[in-house]
Amino acid sequence: MRLEIDLTSDVPIYRQIRNQIVRGAATGALAPGEQMPTVRQLAADLGVNPMTVNKAYTQLKAEGLLIMNRRRGARLCDIAARRTLPDEAFDRRASQLLAEARARGISKQALLVRISELADDLYESEEGS
Repeated sequence: MRLEIDLTSDVPIYRQIRNQIVRGAATGALAPGEQMPTVRQLAADLGVNPMTVNKAYTQLKAEGLLIMNRRRGARLCDIAARRTLPDEAFDRRASQLLAEARARGISKQALLVRISELADDLYESEEGS
């Protein structure tokens, strides 16, 4: 999977890296147990500071999506084996997105339709496996 950074985005670079790895894990573009590039290698590939990549990897580790080991590097966790219910942090992020949608005047029905469409796109790869 190739990561791409948008330097003009308001989203911090570490967050862009984190989000793309999460999406890759969710869609199957990254396989469970897959070896991730080293912090230095990914930083060089993306042309960013290694501390930025380290911040993304540290966040993914805290979220339980990466296993990090000094000798073996970072590996993607087997998300199928860790299926869990959303936690409080997930609920806070989802609630914030819902609040932003409502503040923009998006109706509950329109939001539910859009969420369903996005979920269909994301889960399509899993159902096709």
